[in-house]
Amino acid sequence: MARFRQKSCVTVTALALLIFVITVILKTLTPDANNSVDAFGLVAFAHQRQGENHIQGNSDVEILTRAAVAPNAMAKQAPEGKELSFDSDARDFPPPNYNIHAFYYTWYGNPQFDGRYIHWNHPLLPHWDPKVAEGYPKGRHQPPDDIGANFYPALGAYSSRDPSVVEAHMQQLRTAAIGVLAVSWYPPGMKDDNGEPTDDIVPLILEVADKYKVKVAFHIEPYEGRDDTSMLKNIKYIVEKYGGHPAFFRYKSSAGKLLPLFYIYDSYLQSGDIWAQMLKTNGKSSIRNTPYDGIFVALLVEEKHKREILDAGFDGIYTYFATSGFSYGSSHHNWKSIKDFCDGNNLIFIPSVGPGYIDTSIRPWNFQNTRNRINGKYYETSLSAALATKPQIISVTSFNEWHEGTQIETAIPKTGGQTAYLDYLPNKPTVYLEITRRWAMKFREDQEGEDL
Repeated sequence: MARFRQKSCVTVTALALLIFVITVILKTLTPDANNSVDAFGLVAFAHQRQGENHIQGNSDVEILTRAAVAPNAMAKQAPEGKELSFDSDARDFPPPNYNIHAFYYTWYGNPQFDGRYIHWNHPLLPHWDPKVAEGYPKGRHQPPDDIGANFYPALGAYSSRDPSVVEAHMQQLRTAAIGVLAVSWYPPGMKDDNGEPTDDIVPLILEVADKYKVKVAFHIEPYEGRDDTSMLKNIKYIVEKYGGHPAFFRYKSSAGKLLPLFYIYDSYLQSGDIWAQMLKTNGKSSIRNTPYDGIFVALLVEEKHKREILDAGFDGIYTYFATSGFSYGSSHHNWKSIKDFCDGNNLIFIPSVGPGYIDTSIRPWNFQNTRNRINGKYYETSLSAALATKPQIISVTSFNEWHEGTQIETAIPKTGGQTAYLDYLPNKPTVYLEITRRWAMKFREDQEGEDL
């Protein structure tokens, strides 16, 4: 009997050992959820960025970074009871609303893709009064821990040339139901004061945008020498080089024509007479009724600009600034009268909404123009005011203008040295994409209701 018990014990032990070995083998053959490609396709990339930005040692930051890259990892019910997804299959995103446009910036660079940091190392700009300027710090930011922004991007101090970053951005835009990105644009070989030429990034933007059914419009910056002659030349360049791409955005005009739409930033810097030479049918360099004709939208800052924009031959007005009260055009309470003016003069009104504003990382003296996000309430108020005017298009300032703190792109909590960044807590990193999505759907419903 004792010998039987001994044999039984040996048999049971051998069986348990066999089961354990089989279990271990099966586990090694099973894909690890933490190592599989996440919804952005960027798990390995995200960890590389964490290492690059010296934040891998903080477990809270690591979790939030991965959540920003793959929000489903920290599942939370989205509006309308459907969980937001960054799945690479465009069919799983909410339908894009091509009447929601987001201003998009391609001026960021890092050593991996550009040989050095670009724009993240933005200088601290002095106040125009030397006496006031004396009281504020000077110098440049030192990425990756110290960047020229009050928030820190979930993708780190990225490069706009990085295809995986562009892919992530398109997925975020689609998650927000944004149908059009308005890319900040300078002519070939030209750049802003703190960057490098970026026209050569446009083909990448168009290719990835097309994959996600996002369209691309152009936001023409105030480049040196901008006038009617150079503008005509540059519009021809854009249409000839990019106009044949399926992601190139066209908007149906009041005459029923499908035409490219161009935002003209700081249009007031050139006189109405100069613009009229290109935008009026009788102008000496008129673009009207040519293959390069388009819908040209001017920036409204002061009230007097309304009449100047009309007389110059523009087709519409946008307000850009995400700071209600900063200018006549950006003040929500003026939007109804601006819309009435546009309706009476066959102009498109495009109010610009934003989640907030803070630029004290690059203009440390400009605290009076800060607009606190109030956990999304400022953005919701802005969107509500825009929808109340029944506009044809709404623009978002911005997807990724990090210097001025107007971004809806995902951000994470971060501390680096002496720099303490703002964040979206207690909400998750995707909160402003979710708010945009909800209002984009409401905007679509309102417009479809008007068409009935």
